[in-house]
Amino acid sequence: MFSASQCSRAQFLDRARQAREERRELKERERAAVQLQALARRFLCRCRLHRDIRREVEDFFGTNECGSSKRSALSVFRIARKLLFVFNPKEDKERFEKLCRCILNSMDVENEPKVWYVSLALSKDLTLLWIKQIKDILWFCCEFLKQLKPDILQDSRLVNLHLTMLITFTDTSTWKILRGKGETLRPAMNHICANIMGHLNQKGFYSVLQILLTNGLARSRPSLSKGSLTAIFSLALRPVVAAQFSDNLLRSFLIHIMSVPAIMTHLATLTPERLAVIESHDLFRKFILFLSREEQCRDVCVCLEGSHTLCLLGNLVFLGSLNDQVLEEETAHFVGVLIHMLSYCQKYVSQKKSNLTHWHPVLGWFSQTVDYGLNESMPLLTKQLQHLWGVHMIRILFSDVLSKKLLENQEIAQLPAQPVSPQNSLPMKNLFKRAFQKSASVRNILKPVGGKRVDSAEVQKVCSICVLYQTTLTTLTQIRLQILTGLTYLDDLLPKLWAFICELGPQGGLKLFLECLNNDTEESKRLLAMLMLFCDCSRHLITILDDIEVYEEQISFKLEELVTISSFLNSFVFKMIWDGIVENARGETLELFHSVHGWLMVLYERDCRRRFAPDEHWLRKDLKPNVLFQELDKDKKRAQLLLQYIPHVIPHKNRVLLFRNMVTKEKEKLGLVETSSASPHVTHITIRRSRMLEDGYEQLRQLSQNAMKGVIRVKFVNDLGVDEAGIDQDGVFKEFLEEIIKKVFDPALNLFKTTSGDERLYPSPTSYIHENYLQLFEFVGKMLGKAVYEGIVVDVPFASFFLSQLLGHHHSVFYSSVDELPSLDSEFYKNLTSIKRYDGDISDLGLTLSYDEDVMGQTAVYSSAGKFGPAWICLGAATLEMHLQRISYIHLMAHFRMHTQIKSQTAALIGGFRSIIKPEWIRMFSAPELQRLISGDNAEIDLEDLKKHTVYYGGFHGSHRVIIWLWDILANDFSPEERAMFLKFVTSCSRPPLLGFAYLKPPFSIRCVEVSDDQDTGDTLGSVLRGFFTIRKKEPGGRLPTSSTCFNLLKLPNYSKKSILREKLRYAISMNTGFELS
Repeated sequence: MFSASQCSRAQFLDRARQAREERRELKERERAAVQLQALARRFLCRCRLHRDIRREVEDFFGTNECGSSKRSALSVFRIARKLLFVFNPKEDKERFEKLCRCILNSMDVENEPKVWYVSLALSKDLTLLWIKQIKDILWFCCEFLKQLKPDILQDSRLVNLHLTMLITFTDTSTWKILRGKGETLRPAMNHICANIMGHLNQKGFYSVLQILLTNGLARSRPSLSKGSLTAIFSLALRPVVAAQFSDNLLRSFLIHIMSVPAIMTHLATLTPERLAVIESHDLFRKFILFLSREEQCRDVCVCLEGSHTLCLLGNLVFLGSLNDQVLEEETAHFVGVLIHMLSYCQKYVSQKKSNLTHWHPVLGWFSQTVDYGLNESMPLLTKQLQHLWGVHMIRILFSDVLSKKLLENQEIAQLPAQPVSPQNSLPMKNLFKRAFQKSASVRNILKPVGGKRVDSAEVQKVCSICVLYQTTLTTLTQIRLQILTGLTYLDDLLPKLWAFICELGPQGGLKLFLECLNNDTEESKRLLAMLMLFCDCSRHLITILDDIEVYEEQISFKLEELVTISSFLNSFVFKMIWDGIVENARGETLELFHSVHGWLMVLYERDCRRRFAPDEHWLRKDLKPNVLFQELDKDKKRAQLLLQYIPHVIPHKNRVLLFRNMVTKEKEKLGLVETSSASPHVTHITIRRSRMLEDGYEQLRQLSQNAMKGVIRVKFVNDLGVDEAGIDQDGVFKEFLEEIIKKVFDPALNLFKTTSGDERLYPSPTSYIHENYLQLFEFVGKMLGKAVYEGIVVDVPFASFFLSQLLGHHHSVFYSSVDELPSLDSEFYKNLTSIKRYDGDISDLGLTLSYDEDVMGQTAVYSSAGKFGPAWICLGAATLEMHLQRISYIHLMAHFRMHTQIKSQTAALIGGFRSIIKPEWIRMFSAPELQRLISGDNAEIDLEDLKKHTVYYGGFHGSHRVIIWLWDILANDFSPEERAMFLKFVTSCSRPPLLGFAYLKPPFSIRCVEVSDDQDTGDTLGSVLRGFFTIRKKEPGGRLPTSSTCFNLLKLPNYSKKSILREKLRYAISMNTGFELS
């Protein structure tokens, strides 16, 4: 009973709780319904109100448009207030446009103050409301300007409308209310305009103008009209002028306006009167002085980041080119600002380098957001930057250097000054050139003299300018060649800069700059930057000048000055290496080294091609070769660096010895030298004399690299397969190698051609007619390398340009194809360089970007469109019309003839050569020295050396009368040419070995013979005794001397008279008899 009562009570309580919850939920639903109804009614009410207001606005403007009645300012104010209350940019765009036109129309009405919208500013009750309203309207104009695209016609009209609104209400000059008696109100109205402008600035007015300018100007062709650009720039200037050029507004102007790509160029083109306004306010000076404070400049650069900092830089440089007076007065500040901005760009690029990089047409590769508009305006920006290295600005900045006189001749010194112009600059240049040619003593040879304090204001100024241009070169990497060309345009800048360098320090020259290397001061860095700039520019100049300009016309530098400069550079680089500075060099010091070394090597290679320096000019007398070799054996870093960078300071003979030592060490390492405990592996090959090239190619091309470097024994067989007599103790292989080389380099085979004139060899462009011609060239390279490896001299005269390629010089950034062209075709070189000197219209010559050549009876046309010319660069037109393209034309033509045509052949030959000879072994030689390494010394034959290292057989000895006659005939009766023919008769090469006859392998030998070669069975006891005692079986007067070139052996009959020996020997060497195998 009790249990049932408890259960019913629980149910009752549960039902009561559920009933309460249902009542509460009902109340909540009723309250929510009321709220929703209220929100809906409010929303609908607001929509009706907005609709009514918009209808009222439309009715207002519709009536205004249909009727000619003028609306009062108060009615416009009220309707504007309503529109602004409901304003939505998307819905009310057209209504806002009508409002703006209505307001502007009211301002144009004559003599009706109540119509003028601005008149409400004078109403005591409405002033504050009107000010707030016009602020809102003008800011909405700014918001629209951010979205508009000036290149679209409709948007362009709206841009003009909104700009007119901003122009009208941020300055009182057009307000008719202030005319006449209203002039007293101007201060108050100006204050209102300043208030409005201040409000806009706080909201981001300059950002709006920047976006508009960028949309309209950052493109290949500007889309902003002259009026729009004038309005925008006027608006941008107003806050700055009103605030009396305060730092804050100057900063905003620089960041947002002056950083717009090439805006100054567009102003100069579209609205030049704005530049006059800039000049009237002396804005350029104010910009420079503001940015000259390091913290301000850093702040501006950080805000702009890399590319836009460069745009600001370009605009400042352009302004500087138009303000000579300010530039001269503020040179130090101008230079300092540019250095800081360029350094920031350089640092920015280095920090942004990553795997996700994009190419910038001026700064190079770094991680950046792709701004296509900015990229489109880069050509204009580059043109702005070009003013920095243009003649005009260089004359201003380097005025202290250029004012120095290098002339002694009074007539030239008193020449009347002429204004610099494109019309008279060339005649003046030619006049000075002729004056230099007439008098060899016109100019003092510039040598280090010293005497100028390095802490003087003049030196510091010049150093700063050099730092500027050096920073420009290292920052604007993609237009580096343009910069160097601009800096070298003035012929007298570099010699005068060298004269300035010569005057620095107590003694001038080397000592000062070596001290700077050890001083980590700002002054030292500036001095080294000056040296670095001088080296970079001079290297560029000498690289682009041809031999006529360097040696005959002596443009910029006299040859004697090049000797002095090269001596300075040689000593400077040597000291940097030998004193251990290069070992630990980093950053700027390493860049300096490469700069000085690059200029040095350009001079050295020029001297190797055509001498201008005296004998032993490049050697270092204080460097002992034995000391160097000892350090190389100990792997000392400085010795290795010396050999890597300036091997020419070591005498040539010592370098050849070093080369031979390197080869010997490698042979020992590879086990190719016979020792007491082991013999080297020997490769045996069988060669048919009638098919020597084919058999040699087939058997040797399959050998491994080490086998090719090892001992190769040759056995000759005749066509019947019968072995020839003779044992190869290196002699037969020597003959085989010489014969192979003679065959492959024979121009008749068409693997190689000879140059016109001196008939030197280079790969034939038409060698592709041979089957497997690239494998043949690789084989030739191996044979040539084997000859050099074994010290076998071969009489193969190569063209200089081909030797340069063999050394790898053509990969150097300093290499000039034009300089090497005379070694291929001197007549073609003269014709090409005459194009450079042609004073008429270059298009008259009818030059095309193609090259026609007779190839096996057919004319082959090499061009950018043809199958032969993928590496030919098209300059953009079929006919070479642009004057500035001629230099590119000349270099492209030279490069095509010497590289493109024979690229694959050269690569194959070099590959084969380097499989035997390591590239680093021959890098210590110049092109002429490499030729001597291959073909022997081009000096006269040293008979005493030859006599000292001659071996005698068959009874001959040094005191034998025939031998005494022989040496006397060679010394006194034979000409140098005949002595060379004699050497070639015996050894197959007309040149002596580089290190003398002690290094001739096999050694030079003379053997007494009694019978003809086909009856000769070698020395016997009887033949030796007869030869020794001068006993003859019969008179050998009818027989000629013969030779075995494979053994370097002269076979000489025991003649009875000296005259017979002279006659027979002269005949034998002239007829080139002999070359038999003993």
